[in-house]
Amino acid sequence: MLRATSVKARGSWNGEVADSVVLDHDERHRRRITMTGTHGTGFLLDLAEAIMLRGGDALVLDDGRLVEVVAAPEPLVEIRCGDAEGLLRIAWHLGNRHLPLQIAAGRLRMRRDAVIEEMVRGLGAKVTAIEAPFDPEGGAYAVGVAHHDHDHHHHGHGEHPHDHGDRHHHRSSGEGHGQSHEGRTPGDGHHGHSDGSH
Repeated sequence: MLRATSVKARGSWNGEVADSVVLDHDERHRRRITMTGTHGTGFLLDLAEAIMLRGGDALVLDDGRLVEVVAAPEPLVEIRCGDAEGLLRIAWHLGNRHLPLQIAAGRLRMRRDAVIEEMVRGLGAKVTAIEAPFDPEGGAYAVGVAHHDHDHHHHGHGEHPHDHGDRHHHRSSGEGHGQSHEGRTPGDGHHGHSDGSH
C-alpha cells in the first residue's frame, strides 16, 4: 500500500494533484490512518506525530504524487455584531469556554450548539446557521505543518519520541494555558472562576 509520510503546508507547494481527501475538522487531526481519495487512491497516512491538517495542505505519497486535503463543509453558525467591540466581547466569552472558534473579518464561526447560540444572541449578536469548512484557531500550542522546523516524515529510525524542545511541552492536566486553577481538583474540568474573573 502507498504511504504518505510528509505534508506540505498550503501555499508552499504547487503542481498537479493526483487525488484529494475531503475531511471535516476532527478528521483532519491525524497521525496514522488508512485513507481513500475521492478518485480512489488508497494510501496509509503515516506521520511521525499527530498534526492538524488544513484545507490546502498536500500529503506526499511514496511515489512523489500529491493528495490535496480539502476541508469538508460542516454545520456551523456565523456570528456577527454591530461593532468590533461587541464581536471581541463575544470572542472572549467563547474563548473562556475553550470552544473551537474560527475568526474572520467581521465575523466568528463555531460549531452548532443551541445553548451557546442563545448566550451569544443574548449578548447582542446575529447568529446565522451555515454549512462551511471549519478552520478554527489552533491556539498557542497547536501542532500544524507550518509550526514546525522540519518535514513530517520518518527518517528510517523507527518509532521513538520526537523531541521538539520546550515549545511543544504539554501538561497532561491541561494547565498549560496560563489560567489560575485554584479551587480545582485535577481532572474535574472546572477552573474555579466565573466569566469575569480573568
